[in-house]
Amino acid sequence: MAFDFILMLTSNDRTIPDARARLEEALEGGVRHIGFKDVGLPFEDLRGLAQAIRAAGGRSYLEVVSLDAETELASARAAVGLDVDCLLGGTRARAVTEITRAHPLRYFPFPGRITGHPSVLEGPETTIVETARALTDLEHVHGLDLLAYRFDGDVPGLMRAVCAAVEKPVIMAGSIDSEARVRAVAEAGAAGFTVGTAALDGVFPAEGEGFVGQVRSIMEMTGRARRLSHAPRRIALVAHDNRKAHLRAWVLRHAKALAGHRVICTGGTGRLVSEAAPALTVQRLQRGALGGDQQLGALIATGELDAVIFFADPSDRHAGDADLQALTRLAIYHDVPLALSPSAADALLDGLTAG
Repeated sequence: MAFDFILMLTSNDRTIPDARARLEEALEGGVRHIGFKDVGLPFEDLRGLAQAIRAAGGRSYLEVVSLDAETELASARAAVGLDVDCLLGGTRARAVTEITRAHPLRYFPFPGRITGHPSVLEGPETTIVETARALTDLEHVHGLDLLAYRFDGDVPGLMRAVCAAVEKPVIMAGSIDSEARVRAVAEAGAAGFTVGTAALDGVFPAEGEGFVGQVRSIMEMTGRARRLSHAPRRIALVAHDNRKAHLRAWVLRHAKALAGHRVICTGGTGRLVSEAAPALTVQRLQRGALGGDQQLGALIATGELDAVIFFADPSDRHAGDADLQALTRLAIYHDVPLALSPSAADALLDGLTAG
């Protein structure tokens, strides 16, 4: 995630009755990450909502608000049944992952002690950070959902501490109702944030009226705040054999901009990048011919890449064409930015890392 705004079609911890109609307005406003809760509408209506989000090219999120074990596990089963992309919230990660581990959804539980309805975050900062570390050590936990602005304390300090303590993405939630708070979330290193009731109530200043205007306003705030974010981006670098020299030159030219980010490469390209710029953090996959391209495709499909830069050889009419077509299709389907030439890669990297 490259600092995303997640719109929650919820109010007072319930999915709103007119969520399906509001979804059309949300899509018109340009948001692509859209969530709801498993209470407020019948299951079949929630299923239709999840399907509509995916059909529109969006990413669907279900947030758990349950406080007791039985209801929380029922919510996890609902997430699997609804086939959402991400499950947010909940506090019983070990039990939930027994339900979700065989499903491709990404799971982001709450760190800290959660009480009340609407939920609040309690406990000293040190304890919250400790639970954050323990949760992200679990294999089938993919990130955290921190109820930052439901914490009665130093919220910016808490957000920075949690983001610094874990390597997995952190989403901030709870009463984010101003541009100042969106900026603070970005500066803390979060991967994204949720807004629900505040957008529905029209609290954000907007040029246009109504819900569409609210969504567009938050999208603009997100773009401005993204430039303040220092959260590491996950960037895939790939090149056909006849374009590896071009990629090497590009990496050397942009080594400073890539520093601090996570570069993911197929085998041969990874070796080239590591040798050219030893200071970069490079994760090497299999060689392309041995399944590396398929591994990259899987990372795109599960939302674990922020961008793909593939220096393609336009004269290659052999096996590489099929791999490029497959990655291109997945990047389009999952709305992951893709650059195929040095100039396009320049523009993409500038957009990802400008600050």
